[in-house]
Amino acid sequence: MIESLIRKLERRDHLEDFERKALIESVSEVREYRPHEIVVRERVEQDTSNLLLDGYLCRFKDLRDGRRQIVALHVPGDFADLHSFLLKHLEHNLAALTPVRIAIFPHDRLREISERWPHLTRMLWFSTLLDAAIHRQWILSVGRRSAVARIAHLFCELRARLEVVGQATEAGFKLPLTQIDLADATGLTPVHVNRMLRELRDRELMEFRQGEVIIQNFAGLCRLAEFDPGYLYMEKQPR
Repeated sequence: MIESLIRKLERRDHLEDFERKALIESVSEVREYRPHEIVVRERVEQDTSNLLLDGYLCRFKDLRDGRRQIVALHVPGDFADLHSFLLKHLEHNLAALTPVRIAIFPHDRLREISERWPHLTRMLWFSTLLDAAIHRQWILSVGRRSAVARIAHLFCELRARLEVVGQATEAGFKLPLTQIDLADATGLTPVHVNRMLRELRDRELMEFRQGEVIIQNFAGLCRLAEFDPGYLYMEKQPR
């Protein structure tokens, strides 16, 4: 059930059988949500954390005028709100972008992991640090990258993250998001996103159509985006 999480963690370090068993046994239930359904509301106290099994989740903030900024995208294998274990509530909303399945981890079981299995605790801590590293790249994109580089960088990042959990190849991946979702994630308008997608297609780098990313020139896409996967910490080493 949580193979994507285990695959993601074992890409970076080795897990013992008892650690895998501890994770599996910590799941209390699996929930399903419809597209656009709120999974966690900001400022509502939480006693569980959510592990994404299938689909796409986003963290987002709204302004008073209704404009939305997506501050993170989550793919299968991601803990979307592991930090709520310590923070107790979120300062942002967590919502489904597509139909999703989520494994629920009660905080009392996460507390037991933290008290009994220090290496596994470090691996979960690593997951939250990885989220922070991704967030810093998103800040760089919105603050300094050109519009077309922002879009290209997002696609490069998603391809890399999805490849870890076996859901992408260098040739492409499924991405059932809308251009509005991409706009909210990159700080652009939907019209601008449409133009940038056309530019990427005209450069024969990639196409995004019918919920699928088709990569024609991955090396060229990476050059345009100045994409360096180092911030995703793919190397396997003791942690």
